[in-house]
Amino acid sequence: MLPLFVAAAISIPATGRFVLPAGVVTVATEIRVPEGAHDLVVEGNPKGTTVRAAPGFRGRALIVCQRVKNVQILDFAVDGDRSGIQAQAGLPPSDVPFARFYRNNGILVEETDGLTVSRVRFANVWAFPLLVSRSSRVRVEAIEITDSGSRNAKGRNNTTGGLLLEEGVTDFEVRRSVFTNITGNAVWTHSNYGSPRNARGLIADNSFREIGRDAIQVGHATGIRVERNTGSRIGYPFNAVDIEGAAMPVGVDTSGDVDHSVYAGNHFQEVNGKCIDLDGFHDGAVISNSCVNKGAAEDYPNGQFGIVINNANIDMRSENITIVNNTIDGAKYGGMFVVGSRHRIERNRLLNVNLARCNESGARFGCLSIPGQPDFLQSGIYLAARAERPDPSRKLIIRNNVITGHKMSSRCIMAAPGVSLRENTIANNRCEDVK
Repeated sequence: MLPLFVAAAISIPATGRFVLPAGVVTVATEIRVPEGAHDLVVEGNPKGTTVRAAPGFRGRALIVCQRVKNVQILDFAVDGDRSGIQAQAGLPPSDVPFARFYRNNGILVEETDGLTVSRVRFANVWAFPLLVSRSSRVRVEAIEITDSGSRNAKGRNNTTGGLLLEEGVTDFEVRRSVFTNITGNAVWTHSNYGSPRNARGLIADNSFREIGRDAIQVGHATGIRVERNTGSRIGYPFNAVDIEGAAMPVGVDTSGDVDHSVYAGNHFQEVNGKCIDLDGFHDGAVISNSCVNKGAAEDYPNGQFGIVINNANIDMRSENITIVNNTIDGAKYGGMFVVGSRHRIERNRLLNVNLARCNESGARFGCLSIPGQPDFLQSGIYLAARAERPDPSRKLIIRNNVITGHKMSSRCIMAAPGVSLRENTIANNRCEDVK
């Protein structure tokens, strides 16, 4: 099949149905959906269509869609041909959206009301295969993203490679999609500080494998459900992890101010980082998730706690989190790191925690605790006095959990200096050693 070279040859109408040419459509500049387009379907040819970047492609994305309404993009492949791009890039300044910073994306959508992207297969995209910014009523389903993303000057991931919803995307769904060999984050909601939060979203029934940063990150958002996703080898390959930026990989991550959200029924295997990070998470629930690691401590150079609560965002307080029926099997350090108040931590199974055998193993596995907090890394559940900001653990309910691992019979639930276990309800937890 001969490729078809096009520059401005593809002219998409403002409404109706448009079928892309069959074969390999090689593009040197952006294919643009006209501004103001509405009730439009752009779809691949039944004989097969691949939209491929030409050598030296110049543009923000192969396909750009701005200020349109009710557009469907269906049934074709996108090949970014990233092998020909030698550029390295770090992160944008904190006040610059990713859509204005990165070029060489796959499909870029901005200021759009009503978007469906379905059955599109992305590969070899240098930046973000699909980037949606400042849009509403977004449905992404049954897409595939493989072998995408780029690195910074140190050779680490720069967050790119997956699906990004940014700057206040609302009423969205990401469902039944597959993400494989992604350098950075696979599915990510993000907004700069001061921008609208992403809201009312569902990320469900997706699968992830070989992800260099986070499988899923919910950033600066409200009313998000993350359900029934599965993944393996999160934080791989090791050399892609942004250790200089302290961006430890996570199965389900959180950042910014996130509330009224639920993470439920997600299951991961072999996580070289954290299972669930709740940095900025409050007034929400974490229910029936699991992470299972079968290796030894040395197999997880970036291993961390299983579940971590943090409070880096200045606009939130860590309060009212329900953490129930979760399983952590094989955490390098403790099962949970907790700050804040009025959390309910019940019926969790924290098994084979402290693989690193802290603090006895000393510096070998990074078991050197924070000065003045000797129990930090050796506890099953650690009630801290602060994370990024002071917020002592208090008024917690910690009941009916099973905690096993290195010396867990004596180090099951421990508190930082200045934190009183008596200020919390702690009862009926089963704590056992694993030799």
